[in-house]
Amino acid sequence: MSEPSVDISLTRVFWITLRRDLLLAYRRRNDLISPLMFFLMVATLFPLGVSPEPEFLSQVAAGVVWVAALLATLLSMDSLFRSDFDDGSLEQMLLSPQPLALLVLAKVVAHWTVSGLPLTILAPLLGVMLYLPGEGMSALIFSLLLGTPTLSLIGAIGAALTVGLRKGGVLITLLVLPLYIPVLIFGTGAVQAASTGLPIGGYLAILGAILALGVVLTPLAVAAGLRISVSN
Repeated sequence: MSEPSVDISLTRVFWITLRRDLLLAYRRRNDLISPLMFFLMVATLFPLGVSPEPEFLSQVAAGVVWVAALLATLLSMDSLFRSDFDDGSLEQMLLSPQPLALLVLAKVVAHWTVSGLPLTILAPLLGVMLYLPGEGMSALIFSLLLGTPTLSLIGAIGAALTVGLRKGGVLITLLVLPLYIPVLIFGTGAVQAASTGLPIGGYLAILGAILALGVVLTPLAVAAGLRISVSN
């Protein structure tokens, strides 16, 4: 009878941590708005800087939206553990009897909820602005739903390793940007395939497999990175 109670307590710890981070994110509204504004600005300024031709924009729309989402996610990653490190909450997490990987997963889910999910919701609007074919719109949404959580999970590794540094944002980019490339390739590939009438099941399956692998392994890597950063 003891095992079910442990499962319930761990589930409760997950939801408490998730709720705490969502409340803290809501209080820091500037941190919420900045990635969204960056996402919108990149997609809006691209036609002005390159070409406003609808035919050209429809061909590059998938790549522009995905690159903008990737960079917006990177912009918000530095704050994932920063406030907890500054106020000492991170050390309490490390000393907590609860599994650190579980707490990390809850924080990453909260980060995706306030950053990746809004980007996914805004993506169709940017797709219309960039003349993305209607056939690729659903693929854009599904690929972002599968890909943006992976971006948050991978970015959390870099955030954990640089949390003790004052200017960790640049280092996060150098650490995790190469790991983002497969997600970017298959995400844009799914949208382009849908736009030309090709099946996208393979692309989405690979994105789903990467996400599943990330959910299992990334919290463990982030927990190890936090222990290394805080101990130093």
